[in-house]
Amino acid sequence: MEISRQLGLEAETVALDTAIASGRIGPPEYAAQVYGLWKELTEEHVAAAFTAAPWLTGIQEVWTEIREAGDYCAVISLSPSFFVERLTQWGAHAAFGSRFPALPFREPVDPAGLMSSAAKVRIAAGLCTEFGVGLTDCVAYGDSLSDKDLFEVVPVSVAVNADRHLEGRATHTYTGRDLWDAYELVRRAR
Repeated sequence: MEISRQLGLEAETVALDTAIASGRIGPPEYAAQVYGLWKELTEEHVAAAFTAAPWLTGIQEVWTEIREAGDYCAVISLSPSFFVERLTQWGAHAAFGSRFPALPFREPVDPAGLMSSAAKVRIAAGLCTEFGVGLTDCVAYGDSLSDKDLFEVVPVSVAVNADRHLEGRATHTYTGRDLWDAYELVRRAR
């Protein structure tokens, strides 16, 4: 949304977000349509969008705590990888998003590189192998339909400001603006 706001295309993206949230379109259709909207996108737009995004507070503090405990944190998102990968600068061990062509766009979006609920599970399993842990050792945080499969394979999950698709699927629910508070739900339970 923030990328589209930088381009003056917020209304168009709200319509796409509504369509994907309702299940009228899937990630491939969403990506193809947003790709068309973002034809003028530059690195400067992405940097401004990242800075202006309404991030939860406490992200870097939570990831520092996780790292200091010897654990790992990763982000797996439907958002474009060129946006999500910036989160490694905040302390995430890894960040994965839907693969879009390099900016400025000169090539079409490859549907094979788009994130899905099932892809999130595959990536999480691969990261577990890389980090030497099992999915049963993981905690998943999510907010939408694309997180449902991941919530089904990990023992602990936190629905953070989640939409109706995660109702009854999470072991914990958090509504608010501070990731530390959501993280504390899990720490207290353990």
